[in-house]
Amino acid sequence: MAPPLLLPRSTTAWPAVAVVVASGIAASLQVGKTLIAAPMLQTDLGLGLGAIGWLAGIFAVLGLAGGIPAGAAISGFGDRRMLVLGLGAIAAGSGLGALTSHYGVLVTSRIVEGLGFLLVTVAGPAILNRISPAGQRDLAFALWSCFMPAGIALAMLAGPCFSDWRAIWWTGAIIASLAIAAALVTVPGSPRRSPTPPQRLARNVLAVLTAGGPPLLALCFALYSLMFFALFSFLPVLLMQRMGLDYGTAGMVSALASASNILGNLAAGFLLSRGARRGVLIASASLVMGITAPCVFLQIFPNGPLLLLCIMFSAVGGLIPATLLSSAPVLAPAAALAPMVVGLTMQGSSLGQVAGPVAVGALIDTYGWGSAGLLVIVAAITAIIVALLLDRTTPRS
Repeated sequence: MAPPLLLPRSTTAWPAVAVVVASGIAASLQVGKTLIAAPMLQTDLGLGLGAIGWLAGIFAVLGLAGGIPAGAAISGFGDRRMLVLGLGAIAAGSGLGALTSHYGVLVTSRIVEGLGFLLVTVAGPAILNRISPAGQRDLAFALWSCFMPAGIALAMLAGPCFSDWRAIWWTGAIIASLAIAAALVTVPGSPRRSPTPPQRLARNVLAVLTAGGPPLLALCFALYSLMFFALFSFLPVLLMQRMGLDYGTAGMVSALASASNILGNLAAGFLLSRGARRGVLIASASLVMGITAPCVFLQIFPNGPLLLLCIMFSAVGGLIPATLLSSAPVLAPAAALAPMVVGLTMQGSSLGQVAGPVAVGALIDTYGWGSAGLLVIVAAITAIIVALLLDRTTPRS
């Protein structure tokens, strides 16, 4: 059989880029649906917040453990096949969850969805790196980095339109299935390679872990995720308890603030394509996040300015994930190891997603809301230092 036809590298296949980004949004919808469906799950299944927290957090736990293995599997299995497999797992897991009323089965279905989410988030950048020429790659990665805030915001906005959580789960399965069809039609396939021998795989992992740039990317993403989820995991509660907003208004404001992250994602692609230094972008955005978040937690300003600070925190912070993800191919020890570097970077993101809410929740319970702002300040200072170190390892274009 002849190998799949590959697109020339002189032009970007923008329809394929759009489908890859849409596949990422389809995956991130599964993250947001649990947050918006929490009251329905409490009423229908009698679940407590702790049980719902496991349903929401299992994705980050899987990402924390499986980033590098997923990146390593792409070289032998193929990035498009991995994307389709991940979307299929999301569709199957979401459908299984919609059919059950047992918490254990629902957790199992979320594990299946989480594995699919992991495969999609690692395969997506690998595809973009393959089909985009160097001059347009930063823009493609900027579009890709929009998938998480876009998916979560869409889930928060659309969730109240459903009266039953199972309908939300079925909708998630249908959207993932449609994404499979679109990917098979538009995304060019990659040639299948023979599996990497275990000894060579171990050398590749060691090369990624000992290279200067990739571990710094992962650490930066961990610090960014810690800061972002430190605020956004508790933003609806903060808006209701500290600012007196009702449930519906708090949800709308949270969705708006989450969606504003997309502005930073796109701005990063624009700035990087014009020669902006990656480390400087990350350090500058970390500085803004480290200033705005404590102001929100401490309620230094009235409600109106505080809401604007939440939007600024998210929008400027959006510079960071787009810059980090587009840096993975640049800092990979070898071109073939770029998916593994993406996997390591996503493991850093998952670490922050797990550690941020846990640390902030414990601090708030013990010392009050102001202590959460102090944690963000420490994380921001550390992120600035790491970003400046990263700037030294990044080759100048």
